[in-house]
Amino acid sequence: MIPLPRLAPPALGRVVRLTVVTLVLLVLAGGAALGGARLWVGRSAEIYRDAGAVPPREVAIVPGALVWPDGQPSPVLEDRLAAALDLYRAGKVRRILVSGDHGRVDYDEPNAMRAWLVRRGVPSGDVFMDHAGLRTLDTMQRAARVFGVRDAVVCTQAFHLARALYLARAAGFPAVGYAADRRVYADAERDAQRELLATALTLADTLSGRGPRFLGPPVPIDGDARASHDAWTRGLVAR
Repeated sequence: MIPLPRLAPPALGRVVRLTVVTLVLLVLAGGAALGGARLWVGRSAEIYRDAGAVPPREVAIVPGALVWPDGQPSPVLEDRLAAALDLYRAGKVRRILVSGDHGRVDYDEPNAMRAWLVRRGVPSGDVFMDHAGLRTLDTMQRAARVFGVRDAVVCTQAFHLARALYLARAAGFPAVGYAADRRVYADAERDAQRELLATALTLADTLSGRGPRFLGPPVPIDGDARASHDAWTRGLVAR
């Protein structure tokens, strides 16, 4: 057997250094790209932390989040709902659109969200339900294309607001944000890291013209909310 040539120690050291430098540059480039995407998406985002300062809008949009097996909203989702409730009680919005995942019979974010609001005095007829808010993109696209939303206040945590407002603009309606942060969340650091990647994917989705996974018959936001109460994702129109 012919022995394979071996790199001399100095040459091997140069290869290792070059590999390390290349990896570092790739990491830095990736970080810069994610940071740039975040800045681009966040430009001109109008975000409020005081309910009294929020300008009146047609509807509050509440993006979905985890619901526990007993049907109760997780802390993140409960705070989003509480923010929308603040605006409704203050007369800043007349309707609330709750949008979440109802892709299985045994998991139902929209009904859990509506039940939480109704228990606190919001008339059921003022709560519209989007059963196919599988992603923030779906929520905003369907708000425009199914519910005919013309302007809105988006109620979610601060880390999520810039992307949500960007997607609202991309869907064709102006929106402002009301930050729903009311406590320290257990997964806040992880969520912030995931949001960086989600923001980059959002740019790719909007540039490619990606639409919602499901559409369906119109349910005008200025009409009867009961038309939205019994739909289930499986019965909607897949794109």
